[in-house]
Amino acid sequence: MPVAIITGASKGLGRALAEALAGRGWDLVLDARGAEALADTAGAVSAHGTRVTALPGDVTDAAHRAELVAAAWRLGGVDLLVHNASALGAEPLVRLAELPLEGLRRALEVNLVAGLGLVREALPLLRAARAGAVIAVSSDAAAEAYETWGGYGASKAALDHLMAVLAVEEPELRVWAVDPGDMATDLYAAAVPDDWEPRPEPAAVAPAFLRLLDERPASGRYGAPALLDEAR
Repeated sequence: MPVAIITGASKGLGRALAEALAGRGWDLVLDARGAEALADTAGAVSAHGTRVTALPGDVTDAAHRAELVAAAWRLGGVDLLVHNASALGAEPLVRLAELPLEGLRRALEVNLVAGLGLVREALPLLRAARAGAVIAVSSDAAAEAYETWGGYGASKAALDHLMAVLAVEEPELRVWAVDPGDMATDLYAAAVPDDWEPRPEPAAVAPAFLRLLDERPASGRYGAPALLDEAR
């Protein structure tokens, strides 16, 4: 069975992707900081009959990243790495003039540096996989200038570029940066707590990611809403 590592997998999009992949028979290594929520997700995902290893920890910790890859190796390798873990930099979001620099550093460490660290740790197994792939969860804030989203958007823009370079340097892999679009997640609620506009559930967005795995388009940046529209 193919094996995927998913960071930030205890809830939201990470959990939705875990459940979608488990439904297709994937074995999974799941990461999140909250041990209790991660255990709940692992229990739900394992009901599909796949092997699931849940490892709570912080992706900015190099030892934790090594533990994730080692767990995947024990399951058979790494066919897919999904870097979904994210930090906002401030909750709720604030203008750049008020953004704590420590918050910006945290966003860069989680969203960017940890992503590269995990890719580097997993790269030998990804190269050995028959169809190795990396998915970095991006944001429309990486491409558009939204008030108060500057620090988070900057970290995601840097992640997009890092993935673009990785795709050039590792042409045998598929490397996709994916903007999932608006979703009803705890992350968005923390970012903009006064916004009550209805948004799609992450489970409704997960099929866009499955389409990438099914069709394996060229490495690049993709938007989940467009992938979903084209599939209809």
